[in-house]
Amino acid sequence: MSFLITALEIDGAGGHPAAWRGAEVDPSAILTGELALHAVQRAEAAGVDLATFADALEAPADGPERVSVRLDALGLAARIAPATERIGLVPTITVTHTEPFHVQASVATLDWVSNGRAGWLVDVSSSAEAAAVIGRRSPAPEADTWREARYVVDVSRRLWDSWEDDAIIRDAPSGRFVDRERIHYVDFESPSFSVKGPSIVPRPPQGHPVTAVRVSSPEAVQAVGDVDLVMLPGATDVEARVAAVRAAGAGRVLLSVSVLLDEDTTSAVRRADGAEELDHIGGVARLAELIEQWAAAGIDGVHLRPASLELDVPLIADALLPLLRERKLVGAARPGSLRSRLGLPRPANRYEGSRR
Repeated sequence: MSFLITALEIDGAGGHPAAWRGAEVDPSAILTGELALHAVQRAEAAGVDLATFADALEAPADGPERVSVRLDALGLAARIAPATERIGLVPTITVTHTEPFHVQASVATLDWVSNGRAGWLVDVSSSAEAAAVIGRRSPAPEADTWREARYVVDVSRRLWDSWEDDAIIRDAPSGRFVDRERIHYVDFESPSFSVKGPSIVPRPPQGHPVTAVRVSSPEAVQAVGDVDLVMLPGATDVEARVAAVRAAGAGRVLLSVSVLLDEDTTSAVRRADGAEELDHIGGVARLAELIEQWAAAGIDGVHLRPASLELDVPLIADALLPLLRERKLVGAARPGSLRSRLGLPRPANRYEGSRR
């Protein structure tokens, strides 16, 4: 039997913009990373497969009712990596205004720091605000940014392969620490950038860290065939939307749903006030039923976006996961690399055996 993949999103104090104002939250812990760390550790102990970390080049909305700053997702994942052992760590990285060479090196470094548990959630930006912040280029249409993102994914994998697995020899007596014949130029060119390579980071433990994309717009569909995981937001028309992204080449598809868990209807409605539309407001048992229905509709996993890390993650860990195991929807915690945990093979090195 194939079990569902389980994933959790880390976004400030939670997806609700006012989550940080709850009496249960220490606001300072948001910007030290402690709030995120405790949530990820709790999810790991419960057997959640991976945690994603929200990010964007644009600053969060500035207002007294919300936290108007955000920790860098990649840096936060690197902070959490040494304090966890099994859970996958998948930061969001916007590739539109960033240098592909530095992006892949950072993701490879996270894979080394986490002992093979890294991934990245590829995102794009077509906003004038982000272009003004970075200052390298003008905004581009979203279709163009996703086309470029596919080139970034491609060159990243080539750069991860630019070091063969046995390129590091560490022969101290002879003073040779790498075999230069096993390090390769990639000589990659796209319409918007070129990279000669090789990478400055040895091949990651997983070969290729797990690559994911969130299909939050029609333009993003063009990238689903290039990645390992597809996040499909929303809880409506699940079967039809899963079929559509599979037809576009998607492999493993996770339904990405925002949740606010509370058995008390009055309390749930009060907590939900001020949030954008949530996919599930209510009890854990009902959410388990919905996940079972979504599994029948063809999803490979569920990506839960909690309204509050402090209130919803404990219920996900201590109540929802046991219910899903009772229903035979998820299995025991799986050790090993993130790729092995998700049932993905370690890719062969495209340059293996070639010589410079």
